[in-house]
Amino acid sequence: MSFWKKCKPHAWILGVLAGAGLLAAGAFQGQFAVIWKKAVMICLECIGIG
Repeated sequence: MSFWKKCKPHAWILGVLAGAGLLAAGAFQGQFAVIWKKAVMICLECIGIG
């Protein structure tokens, strides 16, 4: 946890914004539906419904 204390606040915010931007870019390209479908299939297989 000492890493976060040594990090500058604006550098942390920049990292969060970059991550949010990359998530948004993937969602606009239609990757959200692909990932959601895979997640649902994995859950159904683990539970044993599918």
